[in-house]
Amino acid sequence: MSWELSAEHVAFRATCRSFVDREVRPLVAEAEASRTFPRELMKRLGAAGLLGLTTPEEFGGSGTDSLAVAILSEELARASGGLAVTALVSAYMAGPHLVRHGTAAQQQRWVRALCDGEAIAAIAVTEPQAGSDVAGMTSTARRTDQGWVLNGRKMFITNASLADVIVVGARTSADRHGGVTLFLVEAGSPGLSFGNPLVKMGWHSSDTREVILDDVPVAADAVLGTEGRGFGQIMEGFQLERVALAGMGLGHAAECLDLARAYVRDREAFGAPLIGLQTIRHRLATMEIELDAARLMTHQSAARLDAGHPDALKTVAQAKYFAAVAANRIVDDAVQLFGGAGFVEETPVAMHYRDARILRIGGGTDEIQLEILTKGLVP
Repeated sequence: MSWELSAEHVAFRATCRSFVDREVRPLVAEAEASRTFPRELMKRLGAAGLLGLTTPEEFGGSGTDSLAVAILSEELARASGGLAVTALVSAYMAGPHLVRHGTAAQQQRWVRALCDGEAIAAIAVTEPQAGSDVAGMTSTARRTDQGWVLNGRKMFITNASLADVIVVGARTSADRHGGVTLFLVEAGSPGLSFGNPLVKMGWHSSDTREVILDDVPVAADAVLGTEGRGFGQIMEGFQLERVALAGMGLGHAAECLDLARAYVRDREAFGAPLIGLQTIRHRLATMEIELDAARLMTHQSAARLDAGHPDALKTVAQAKYFAAVAANRIVDDAVQLFGGAGFVEETPVAMHYRDARILRIGGGTDEIQLEILTKGLVP
């Protein structure tokens, strides 16, 4: 068994890196400063075929390849976590719900547009009092003669005000797990509004807001998937989401490792380059070991997910946990190696330090991943 990427995936990584260097990096400084996502970038990503990696060809995608998503996530996050997560949420966290569970009409309306970057999607599950406890959501959907009426509040929603369509979880019965249903809510729907942009520690260039549902009417055919099966659909969607977030961790870590290597070669202290100090070289070596281990775990989790491996969910949880924790250690080490320069916002490692922290929270916290891995241990 080979642990190396195939020739096709190596070529794809080169394509992603070239795209990021040409199309993404030049936008980072302005996007971070203005705290806005340049919407035109989504169209460029779509034109390059980078938004349909898990979408069947008949809908404008290139097939089902979670490993390619992990590779793309790493390369995008090398440039910016905020820009990366905007695209990844639309294409690989919200969009796949339409591919897997959408009706023919829903798929025709949205899937190709999402692949092309002509439309942006968001997913609204988290609530002020229901984050890790997805089944604890209290937003409601009440059946009417015309369809449904949605009420509730969703918090920390990425792409909220950018989205053309939002996948919304709402309670359709009191059954804790069997009472959640997913709905499609289009931008501009009556009663749909948003809070002010949240001022975040990191991901400055992504749009994150509260989503307010105040008697939002949706048609009967706005149900996404099966009524009462939303919890399972959300859990299913979490798997690719966690692969993407693990990939982002690799990107932050890899970029910071490269930056730290270059810095300690050029930076002199006590009359010699820092790289001449054994303690510095050993720090770089441990950073590389952790990065390589995290990358192997992430790639394995993606491959197992596509193969339907019986341990896929376990492997995804392991990769999400380890890559997020390792990324935070590696970017912290990079800041340490940069010294005072690493604490200055103009230094790229400062942005990566801020951006990496959310990876231990979003998409399932460290604690949730560990709970998945220890299920069955308690009698």
